[in-house]
Amino acid sequence: MSLSAVPTVTAQAGGQPGVDWAWIERNAGYIGEQFVEHLLLTSIPVALGFVIASALGLAAVRWPVLYGPLLSVTGLLFTIPSLALFVLLIAFTGLTIWTAVIPLTVYTLLILLRNIVEGFRGVPAAVRDAATAMGFRGVRRILHVELPLALPVVFAGIRIATVTTIGLVTVSSLVGQGGLGQLFLDGFYRSFPTPLYVGLVLSVALAVTADLLLLALQRALTPWTRTVS
Repeated sequence: MSLSAVPTVTAQAGGQPGVDWAWIERNAGYIGEQFVEHLLLTSIPVALGFVIASALGLAAVRWPVLYGPLLSVTGLLFTIPSLALFVLLIAFTGLTIWTAVIPLTVYTLLILLRNIVEGFRGVPAAVRDAATAMGFRGVRRILHVELPLALPVVFAGIRIATVTTIGLVTVSSLVGQGGLGQLFLDGFYRSFPTPLYVGLVLSVALAVTADLLLLALQRALTPWTRTVS
């Protein structure tokens, strides 16, 4: 959503910091829209990044010589300043959702690739040999034997990538796509603190909730990793 669509607000008397609860109530719909946009701009890049990183990671596990170059390339991409990459893409994608999605996806690759490869590398060779002896080969061995054992490390990468992306999404508000970042811009340009507080609280709440939900999903999918008292 562009700044032209931001609801008109009036700063509190004297410009004193504080929360204008009346503004929050009047603009609940607008805040909800930005929250949903923030959620989409987080989930889409993480999902795309996971698909790409999975393909690269499995290739690196199959052919270890690829791992070093892949880490170097994804690491180099990760070092590009986010705002510079967002602005650079405007020439190709315009002020569309892809201007935000593409860089956000790129920034997930290093984290996800590293954890996917290390997760599969952590599977004991004896387990692979036993699975092969029992007739598990190729994709079947990956899905039924190696992936379940690699899941804890893989999920750790997904959790880090998700929380990192939630923070980066706010930066994309500077190119017209930012979810809760629009609230930061709104509050900054109007010297009105309430949108800043709302955006900050909701961003932190989203990051904490997403991390806890992913942790719960990980525990549900890997019951054998729970400590038995």
